[in-house]
Amino acid sequence: MQKRRPSFGMPKSIALLATPEGWRHSVLTGEGAMLCGRLADVPANADPAEAQAAVASMVVGLAHDFHEVDVDVTWDPPLDPGSWTAQVTVAASPRNA
Repeated sequence: MQKRRPSFGMPKSIALLATPEGWRHSVLTGEGAMLCGRLADVPANADPAEAQAAVASMVVGLAHDFHEVDVDVTWDPPLDPGSWTAQVTVAASPRNA
Protein backbone atom coordinates (compact mmCIF):
# COMPACT_ATOMS: atom_id res chain seq x y z
CA MET A 1 0.00 0.00 0.00
CA GLN A 2 1.40 3.39 -0.99
CA LYS A 3 1.57 6.03 1.73
CA ARG A 4 -0.65 9.03 1.05
CA ARG A 5 0.93 12.49 0.84
CA PRO A 6 -0.01 14.67 3.83
CA SER A 7 -2.68 17.27 3.07
CA PHE A 8 -0.82 19.87 5.14
CA GLY A 9 2.65 20.89 3.91
CA MET A 10 5.67 20.93 6.19
CA PRO A 11 5.58 24.13 8.30
CA LYS A 12 8.44 26.53 7.54
CA SER A 13 7.59 29.78 9.35
CA ILE A 14 4.93 31.48 11.45
CA ALA A 15 3.59 35.03 11.55
CA LEU A 16 1.63 36.06 14.65
CA LEU A 17 -0.40 39.27 14.80
CA ALA A 18 -2.16 40.94 17.71
CA THR A 19 -5.45 42.50 16.61
CA PRO A 20 -8.25 44.12 18.63
CA GLU A 21 -10.43 41.08 17.80
CA GLY A 22 -7.83 38.51 18.87
CA TRP A 23 -4.60 36.80 17.89
CA ARG A 24 -4.18 35.90 14.19
CA HIS A 25 -1.63 33.50 12.74
CA SER A 26 -0.28 32.49 9.35
CA VAL A 27 1.79 29.35 8.88
CA LEU A 28 3.86 29.19 5.69
CA THR A 29 4.78 25.74 4.40
CA GLY A 30 7.85 24.66 2.50
CA GLU A 31 5.63 24.13 -0.55
CA GLY A 32 4.50 27.78 -0.48
CA ALA A 33 1.02 27.20 0.92
CA MET A 34 -0.32 29.23 3.82
CA LEU A 35 -2.62 28.25 6.67
CA CYS A 36 -4.23 31.27 8.34
CA GLY A 37 -6.51 31.52 11.30
CA ARG A 38 -7.29 32.85 14.74
CA LEU A 39 -6.17 31.50 18.11
CA ALA A 40 -9.69 30.96 19.47
CA ASP A 41 -8.51 29.78 22.90
CA VAL A 42 -6.23 32.77 23.54
CA PRO A 43 -7.92 35.99 24.75
CA ALA A 44 -7.26 39.17 22.74
CA ASN A 45 -5.67 40.77 25.82
CA ALA A 46 -3.35 37.81 26.51
CA ASP A 47 0.39 38.31 26.87
CA PRO A 48 2.31 37.76 23.59
CA ALA A 49 4.19 34.84 25.19
CA GLU A 50 0.87 33.01 25.72
CA ALA A 51 -0.10 33.48 22.06
CA GLN A 52 3.37 32.42 20.90
CA ALA A 53 3.18 29.25 23.01
CA ALA A 54 -0.29 28.42 21.66
CA VAL A 55 0.60 28.79 17.97
CA ALA A 56 3.94 27.00 18.46
CA SER A 57 2.12 24.08 20.10
CA MET A 58 -0.33 23.97 17.20
CA VAL A 59 2.49 23.88 14.62
CA VAL A 60 4.44 21.22 16.55
CA GLY A 61 1.26 19.11 16.63
CA LEU A 62 0.58 19.57 12.90
CA ALA A 63 4.15 18.59 11.99
CA HIS A 64 3.92 15.50 14.19
CA ASP A 65 0.45 14.44 13.06
CA PHE A 66 0.86 15.09 9.33
CA HIS A 67 4.58 14.45 8.78
CA GLU A 68 5.61 12.28 11.77
CA VAL A 69 8.51 14.60 12.62
CA ASP A 70 9.40 16.70 15.64
CA VAL A 71 10.03 20.37 14.98
CA ASP A 72 11.47 23.31 16.87
CA VAL A 73 9.91 26.78 16.75
CA THR A 74 12.37 29.65 17.19
CA TRP A 75 10.94 33.15 17.60
CA ASP A 76 12.73 36.02 15.86
CA PRO A 77 13.33 39.30 17.69
CA PRO A 78 10.22 41.47 17.19
CA LEU A 79 10.58 44.14 14.50
CA ASP A 80 7.17 45.81 14.83
CA PRO A 81 4.84 46.21 17.80
CA GLY A 82 2.02 43.68 17.64
CA SER A 83 3.66 41.24 15.24
CA TRP A 84 6.09 38.36 15.66
CA THR A 85 7.68 35.81 13.33
CA ALA A 86 9.20 32.41 13.97
CA GLN A 87 11.19 29.84 12.04
CA VAL A 88 10.16 26.18 12.11
CA THR A 89 12.91 23.58 11.71
CA VAL A 90 13.04 19.82 12.01
CA ALA A 91 14.36 18.91 15.46
CA ALA A 92 17.98 17.77 15.53
CA SER A 93 17.17 14.57 17.42
CA PRO A 94 14.03 12.69 18.43
CA ARG A 95 12.54 14.00 21.67
CA ASN A 96 11.63 10.61 23.02
CA ALA A 97 15.00 8.96 22.36
